[in-house]
Amino acid sequence: MNDKKIIVALDSNNFHELKKIVDEIKNQVFAFKIGYEFFLNFGLDGYKFIQNKNVNIFLDLKLHDIPNTIKHGINAITDLNPYFTSVHIAGGDEMLKIAFLNKKKIKILGITALTSLDDQQVQKYYLRPTVKELVNDYVSHAINNKIDGIVCSPHEIKIVKKLSRNNLLIVTPGVRPLSYKKIDDQKRTMSPGKAISLGADYLIIGRPITKSSNPIKEIIDINSEIEKSEN
Repeated sequence: MNDKKIIVALDSNNFHELKKIVDEIKNQVFAFKIGYEFFLNFGLDGYKFIQNKNVNIFLDLKLHDIPNTIKHGINAITDLNPYFTSVHIAGGDEMLKIAFLNKKKIKILGITALTSLDDQQVQKYYLRPTVKELVNDYVSHAINNKIDGIVCSPHEIKIVKKLSRNNLLIVTPGVRPLSYKKIDDQKRTMSPGKAISLGADYLIIGRPITKSSNPIKEIIDINSEIEKSEN
């Protein structure tokens, strides 16, 4: 059984480097996340190459479309057999229900508010006063439509746990090790240990690992921090 907590985001257009990283750290992680950048650069061949390493995959395409299109999209994704895939909760009840009905054994994660958004952007584009209020609404929609889990920043973990009564998986991007000092586009961030202690099930971490000069050391250090937070 894989009891690791880290999902490493393979966001790069350098396939040679990604292959090297996957081989180096695959036994230290729960899964690898394949999103737009990887999928559009390397396609199904790249996807299957990583999958053939006998690892879990989170196919993070953030689907958001009319129900009929989502039905066919989810059916195509089930043929690829990832562990997770993602849909935008903002797509509405019918879209979410169709995703649930066609997912087979794949776990569907609902996207709430991107970690690049702050309260000001949420007010402008979602007409809600705060990120937390938006996430609060979306968690209720996810539960009602039987979504398996939620993707949210670490700052909304408590909201999700309280509303879902621990019945939703919590997958958390915006996680930054204390050693990572670079400023990037993630606004609502937190350390790995604190995110796990608040109740996150899995942590999505990309650049702090994939851009590290020593990815295996970085991930061993993060796993150590996580283990301490669980004790």
